[in-house]
Amino acid sequence: MASGGYNNRVAPAITRNAAVAAIAAAVGVVLADSSVVILALPEILARYDVSVATVAWVLTAYNLVLGLAAVPAAHAARRHPRAVFTAGIAVFSAASLGCALAPSLGALLAGRCVQALGGALAVTAALELLPGLLGSEAAAARRWAAAGALGTAVGPAAGGLLTQLISWQAIFVAQVPVAAAAAAVVATRPVRTAAPAGRPHLAANAALVLVSAALTAALFLVVLLMINGWGLEPVQAAVAVSVMPVAALVSGRWLGGLGGPAARAAAGALAVAAGLAALGLMPGASVAWTLPPQVLVGVGLGLTVGALTEAALAGRSPQGVHGGWTLASRHLGVVLGILLLTPVFVADLDRQQARAQDAVTAILLDSRVAPSTKIELAQAGERVLGTTDGRVPDLSPIFREVTPAQEDRAEFERLRSALGDQLDRAATASVARSFLAAAAFALLALLPVAVSRGRVRL
Repeated sequence: MASGGYNNRVAPAITRNAAVAAIAAAVGVVLADSSVVILALPEILARYDVSVATVAWVLTAYNLVLGLAAVPAAHAARRHPRAVFTAGIAVFSAASLGCALAPSLGALLAGRCVQALGGALAVTAALELLPGLLGSEAAAARRWAAAGALGTAVGPAAGGLLTQLISWQAIFVAQVPVAAAAAAVVATRPVRTAAPAGRPHLAANAALVLVSAALTAALFLVVLLMINGWGLEPVQAAVAVSVMPVAALVSGRWLGGLGGPAARAAAGALAVAAGLAALGLMPGASVAWTLPPQVLVGVGLGLTVGALTEAALAGRSPQGVHGGWTLASRHLGVVLGILLLTPVFVADLDRQQARAQDAVTAILLDSRVAPSTKIELAQAGERVLGTTDGRVPDLSPIFREVTPAQEDRAEFERLRSALGDQLDRAATASVARSFLAAAAFALLALLPVAVSRGRVRL
């Protein structure tokens, strides 16, 4: 008998490896959905004509339902993991298609909730299936945690590429064949001896809540800053944020075996905090300034999420139920981050927008363009800046509406550049406090790690 009460009667290696890969892919896709729409949020915001605070519910709804459903789903998966996995994938796939076809924001949010419910069933059942395929609960926990962390990190870049190349709806359509293939490949069901569920690892799960809240800023606000603030296209932002999953993958592979879980969790939390603090203190509005901080956050993500998940599952049975607790902690942490950081970001955005409008007026008055051109620009600017409604202003329509005289063209272009720079600086300043607050969440995660290490080995 293998550890945890699993029967070693498994399929041949090729089938076994295919099943493990399929389950890992399903876990990655489901957990990527917690962040995959981030680069599409500006498109969704424009499609449904809502505010930043409202469109954030596309993220919040999914993570909230996934977090609340994870533990009940884990209990449901204990005795019939393959059936629960298949049912969860079916629900997730159907809801994904519903999201792609959503005629309104309300319909999209409803689809996201149903997606999360199916995802919770599939991901928790996956942790019941993997030990029988890998022959070890420890190996299963590592594979499960790595798939989830990689999916979360890769999500924004993948979503950005699909949004730019096709549409934001393509994000949801693309998930269906991956999920369906996973359900088709999972053809064996390991036998498990039932065991009563023990108490969850409170310290590790509390740390996961705080780290996940911190990571929300890195995944959510960086993207809004690049697209809505600095005017990057989704594919450009996708390339820029790809350094984070690459760093997470490298750190997980090369540093994941160093030291114990407590040391890795602490090092990862410090790296996340340092990266977020650096984002909050950026001296200029440039993608280049975001790259080193994103590397730090990615390294922290690769270290701390895996270490805390490993600690939360080690020696606890049944593993699927405790996996449900870690899943709940991670996604409720994301919800906490969104709910606490979004109001700070929106308030700072409103304040910086007002300052930017004053600065834009001053720059326009001081420019050397003809008075008639100034009047036209001022009138167009009043129309555009007066209807931003909690969004970073876009000056492009202002300059499209005005045609300067030939002798004013050079000064007109200098004015366009100066005003763009002013708004870039305002957008950068609008996220500073949110990044610093998120860095504080990551530092707070050190407390449960330290307390647990002092009492019981994490």
